Amino acid sequence: MKMMRNVIRNRGVTLILSVVLIASLLMMGGCGDKGKEADDNVIKIGVIGPFTGPAARVGEEFKGATQMAFEQVGYKVGDYKIELKWIDSESDAEKAARAYEQAIVKDKIDCGFLDWHSWVSVSCMEVAAKYKIPHFFAIGGTEIVNEKYESDPDKYFYWVGKGWPVPEKLSIAYVETLEEAIDKGAWKPRNKKVAIYGVDNDWGRGFATALGDQFEDAGWQVADKEWVALGETEFYPMLKKLKSLDVSVIAGTMSDPPSVSSFIKQSREIGINSLIITDGLGWVGEWYELTGDASNFVIDQIPQWTTPEAKKFSEDFKAKYGFEPGASSGGLCYDLARYMIKVLQTCNEKYDAIDREKLVKIAKEEVMTGKLTFDDGVITKKYQYTPETFPDLVVDKDHYIFPVIQYFDGKAKIIWPEEWKEQDLQIPDSMK
Repeated sequence: MKMMRNVIRNRGVTLILSVVLIASLLMMGGCGDKGKEADDNVIKIGVIGPFTGPAARVGEEFKGATQMAFEQVGYKVGDYKIELKWIDSESDAEKAARAYEQAIVKDKIDCGFLDWHSWVSVSCMEVAAKYKIPHFFAIGGTEIVNEKYESDPDKYFYWVGKGWPVPEKLSIAYVETLEEAIDKGAWKPRNKKVAIYGVDNDWGRGFATALGDQFEDAGWQVADKEWVALGETEFYPMLKKLKSLDVSVIAGTMSDPPSVSSFIKQSREIGINSLIITDGLGWVGEWYELTGDASNFVIDQIPQWTTPEAKKFSEDFKAKYGFEPGASSGGLCYDLARYMIKVLQTCNEKYDAIDREKLVKIAKEEVMTGKLTFDDGVITKKYQYTPETFPDLVVDKDHYIFPVIQYFDGKAKIIWPEEWKEQDLQIPDSMK
């Protein structure tokens, strides 16, 4: 009897343990479903930017502007919570590609967004193609992105639209500005010689080469081409050489604030007597603090804070983060982030769901076809792609266009196009 009672007692304990185990498994299963459901309702967006390195100042604007855009919708689209994953390019193509791949594989991002450097775009679009992940609105403008897409559209369409067109579509305005001034008699250059310079990467070489070709097409002689390393701040030898060539114009671009500000200040120190075109001097808000009056008469082509909405964004950004954004970095990023939000909203409305597969469909059916546009920008009138322009945006005065400006005492004055002009091109007394 005692033995029998022990058996019954053991069986009872076993039964109780079994019931507890089953209940626990059911609860774990329920929690697992809830966790899965929670994960399904989170959209992770990988934002590429130079958050450290020589262009980290631009990265600060990227982060702040993107956050401001998503804060406006409470980091939510429909029932989906939005998480931003910051992917630091470090202004390095290889490091950026590795970080991007890690964000896809480890962080499980659903799509990518943004990028500043052309050479980073070229490397990361390979990663997007490899994993078939849609990446929206990278600013890297090099024609190499276009060439890759055109070589295999089915492979590379995942790099969904550029936020900055190829250089030749925008830079032609510099030559038009100077030629108009010459035709009107506002400037009589001592010669039609130009020196071209650029940062030694995909963006700089593409931009400077296109600009040199445009000058030659207008009858100018390209007397020299110079390439400088990213982050370079010592330009005296190069500038002395350009001074000896006695060119009327020095034109080009650099990618980081320390380089461009050093170039401008040193050109004044050694007495360069040429009109200077520096595409991107005003890319960051503190350009005048970096250059001072050395920037007077410098010509640039960037958007301005022209509308009440644009000025409000700039003021709100400065109040929130303590520094002034650049229109073509922070301002453009803000527009593109809101375009990204519209993509997410359209996906949710059309498919009642947001995921990688659905975003690929929206890219193909809505963005690339020109159906899905963004018309509420603070920087430019209308962001739109068409099958003919993709991966570039439509570029004209009713869509995406930047004015040509000239700097004076920390202020930018529009000198082209005619209908936006605030003043004519000004020539230093030493060049008259």
